[in-house]
Amino acid sequence: MILTVTLNASLHVSYETPQVAWGAANHVSRMYTRAGGGGLAVARVLTGLGEDVVAAGFAGGGAADLIEADLARSGVATAFTRIGHESRRVVEVLDESREQSTRLTEPAPFITTEELGRFAREYRKLLSGMDAVVLSGALPAGLPVDVYASLASYAAEASVPAIVHAGGPVLWHSLDRHPALVLAASTAGAPGAGISSGPADLVGRGAAAAAMVSGPAVLAAAQGQGWRAALDDLPGLSLSGEAVVAGLLPAVARGWTWPDTLRHAVALGAAADPAGEVDLDGYELLSAEVRLTPAS
Repeated sequence: MILTVTLNASLHVSYETPQVAWGAANHVSRMYTRAGGGGLAVARVLTGLGEDVVAAGFAGGGAADLIEADLARSGVATAFTRIGHESRRVVEVLDESREQSTRLTEPAPFITTEELGRFAREYRKLLSGMDAVVLSGALPAGLPVDVYASLASYAAEASVPAIVHAGGPVLWHSLDRHPALVLAASTAGAPGAGISSGPADLVGRGAAAAAMVSGPAVLAAAQGQGWRAALDDLPGLSLSGEAVVAGLLPAVARGWTWPDTLRHAVALGAAADPAGEVDLDGYELLSAEVRLTPAS
């Protein structure tokens, strides 16, 4: 059983219209909603691969009901801590005639001290019996930057390996608690985010294993070794970070070797969409095309 944590879950609302006329009424030809957030995409990938998953985090208001309903349709069990503020919505409008979309993102809800404390208690109970916990995504307002570090510590106390997918100060703070694996999000190299420039540096700062996505490749370091796993025949490819996290999990929770895990992770990252839906046929084809080389 895998626990995923999404502290800034959102409801993605998509509208499609033949043509957007600004300043006028517009007819919507299609509308749908999806649960969004880093940990939720990881949960959807893992569920699609047959893993039993529980998705936890914060959710509030009517958006929370729709988030839970969408995850239920994907077979993901939920254990959200309810909050007083509405979970944010991300609204996307697609102009079909121009093949262009416009996205409107609401601000993240503010999490109170009481809500954080309640979540921490529920999280510690959920850890019992878990094979691993994945902490993925950005933080909502009101949370300290070391919150992933605290959650990784709770996991260590419960003998549950923690996987952290984050960037910037959130990532660097977590390294002090020696997570089993970190995947640096794209913000990790932003100004002020830290001095590390590769997975080996992250291992040196405390992670048991570390990885980064670089175009069609995943760079990784663990057990004193380094690797580059890539689909170099597809140079324009962009891998889904959340799917890569799901793909790396077997090295932590299932005893897979790192070479096998990295081939799996790269193929998953290429075959998944941003919401975490995986093209399994595409995954099978891509798995055979991943090339693994040593890296310093």
